[in-house]
Amino acid sequence: MEKGKGKEVVSEGLEEAEKTVTAEEEAKREKSVEPARKKSRVGAKALAGPKITAVPTQRLNIYAFGTGDNAELGLGPEINAKVVKRPRLNAHLLPEKVGIVAVAIGGMHGLALSHEGKVYSWGVNDQYALGRETKYTPPMRDVGSGDDSDSDSDGEEPLNPLESTPMLITAFPEGTVITNIAAGDSISIAVTDTGKVYGWGTFRCSDGILGFNEKTRIQSVPVLLPTLKNIVQVSVGTDHVLGLTREGNVYAWGNGQQFQLGRRVVERTRLNGLIPREFGLPRRQVKYVATGSYHSFAITQDGRVWAWGLNQFGQCGIYDPQHAGEDNTVIPVPTVVQGLTKYKIVQISAGEHHSAAVTEDGELLVWGRLDGGQLGLDPETLPAEDVVRDVSGKPRYLSTPHVVPSTKFSFIGCGTHHNIAISKEGQAYSWGFGGSYQTGLGPDAEDEIKCPTKIENTATRGVEMVFSDAGGQFSILAGIPLKLTNGTL
Repeated sequence: MEKGKGKEVVSEGLEEAEKTVTAEEEAKREKSVEPARKKSRVGAKALAGPKITAVPTQRLNIYAFGTGDNAELGLGPEINAKVVKRPRLNAHLLPEKVGIVAVAIGGMHGLALSHEGKVYSWGVNDQYALGRETKYTPPMRDVGSGDDSDSDSDGEEPLNPLESTPMLITAFPEGTVITNIAAGDSISIAVTDTGKVYGWGTFRCSDGILGFNEKTRIQSVPVLLPTLKNIVQVSVGTDHVLGLTREGNVYAWGNGQQFQLGRRVVERTRLNGLIPREFGLPRRQVKYVATGSYHSFAITQDGRVWAWGLNQFGQCGIYDPQHAGEDNTVIPVPTVVQGLTKYKIVQISAGEHHSAAVTEDGELLVWGRLDGGQLGLDPETLPAEDVVRDVSGKPRYLSTPHVVPSTKFSFIGCGTHHNIAISKEGQAYSWGFGGSYQTGLGPDAEDEIKCPTKIENTATRGVEMVFSDAGGQFSILAGIPLKLTNGTL
């Protein structure tokens, strides 16, 4: 998923694009959103079909930390919910009240799945990534009611409660049971227990908004993607989606400018990328998919890891010496990552320019950009032939996967330029860029955390962490309190 500074860059690009929109374009935009609302038949029944996936059962505590000036943390509208320097329990998503079993983090928004198969959302909703209406008029402030407080938050406005508080998406047809969720920058995806796929929001490209599909620019509420069937897993990058079928085939759609769809998308017909299609992976052989900001991965039944998409920092794990470091270096079609062939990979996560994978034995492998601490490794301890340096001799990226030797891990969640990993013992570790407190290590932590460092505070004491995910400036942890098992206190 696109995260971190990469997401910040995308947001800045959005602001500039919006400044140049003409009145005619704005009118077209409103027209492209409004019909999407009408298409959602809130009272409709869920489509029947055999169940092929199930909702997870383990209810989780959800913790947020980092910077959430735009409601990304989902902790509510209070001013003190904007900057959280250590993990804070989300009181709006408690196990005994809501029963969250899965979380997905995009660039500046989040989704949560309940034990009942319902989806909650929070964060930035500029392109309807939340799948619900969040227009809000704040109450008038009495400018004469100030006091002599020395609080750092003097003069700050509370956040929009409809964006900053996790709320239920109600537009799914009655009886719909969601089992899998994924989030990108402005796009959200949900998969039902019968393998149907719903999407909402929009995809962006280098010129601004690309569109949700060929006819709809922005999709305001969840809508069925009718051509997709028997989907069991989805993964979303900044602006592209991979969908894995029960039969082991993979569909890709969204923005393909960096070849993250695994196929060539011609600029003059780039809307064709919005149509889900198969591409160059072995048919009926894929068992897992993952995405970085602008690159993608798949694992086949024989254990091989395939990669494609943007590769200017070696984030695909495939070294191209002729184009090393060039901005537009890509792996255009799925290609086997030779540096992973001797490992049994069970999970992959990726940021904007770096990637990581966990093996069956708990080894954590990392590769890609390392000049900001993203990999948790000291470049000077690595084989010289594996470290690509810039013209001044500074280390830029690691061209082939290497093991992080600190501990054994069960899960890795990559932000744009930082990581949150879960150890085999259920403890959370972070490293990478932490200038917005997204590493969760408190107010005294360095902006760059160079090696995996344990996250410890009162809120997480006695909790077994099982999952992590991260956006650009914020992160999420999910864990099981020692007294809580499968929803029973």
